[in-house]
Amino acid sequence: MSQQMPAPNRMAQMQFKAKKVGALKGHKLLKQKRDALKARFQQMLREIIECKIAVGNVMNECFFTMAKAKYASPSDITAQVIGSVKKPGITHKLTADNVAGVFLPKFIMQKDETKLQSMESLGIGMGGAVLQACRDAHITALTLLTKMASLQTSFITLDQEIKMTSRRVSALEFVVIPRIEAIIEYIKQAMDEMEREEFFRVKKVVEKKKQKIERQKLEDAMERAEKAGGSVGQTPSKSRGGFATAGFQATALGQKDPDLLF
Repeated sequence: MSQQMPAPNRMAQMQFKAKKVGALKGHKLLKQKRDALKARFQQMLREIIECKIAVGNVMNECFFTMAKAKYASPSDITAQVIGSVKKPGITHKLTADNVAGVFLPKFIMQKDETKLQSMESLGIGMGGAVLQACRDAHITALTLLTKMASLQTSFITLDQEIKMTSRRVSALEFVVIPRIEAIIEYIKQAMDEMEREEFFRVKKVVEKKKQKIERQKLEDAMERAEKAGGSVGQTPSKSRGGFATAGFQATALGQKDPDLLF
């Protein structure tokens, strides 16, 4: 294989088995996270479709109420509205919604009625009800637009997180886990080969020892036979050492000793 393999021993095998267990657990958790994100993604998609339809209907109503307000007011209400606004009565706050460990941005509209009291005096003389209906329609439209902005932003963030989680799941399933399994199989095969080599070596050592013992036994038997053969021809008064010395001296003088067997 192209990657560098670890040393084939028990410690490395245990380490990679622990890595495999961790990889399988991580793969399972990431798969569950991806399924949860996909379920939230489908739900959010339906909410976006419903919200866009509602925004379209509310925007039509806003245009009609605006036209009614302009028709009912004797003067231009745009300048009056702009002049009466001192501080914004509607603000937005950014929060986060946690979905399976993923923080999705969420916009919350905050309405301050105390800052909108200056708008209530508009249209007192004529067209007050029409102006109030126009205000309510635009506030409803702004609420739906805020919701749609939150859904769209969360939708993009969730889509990116699903893609990233899917890549991690695929990497664990098709790259990391098969690589760890291949390393474990390599270590197992290498250790089995080392065990076979060790068994063969021990077998050869035992065989060599047996052969050595057999040779030793044969040499001892031959030595005992030589001792037995030498003790038959010597006189009782002479020892084996004296016999060997005499035989050696006779052989050294060039005379043949009749008592020597070899």
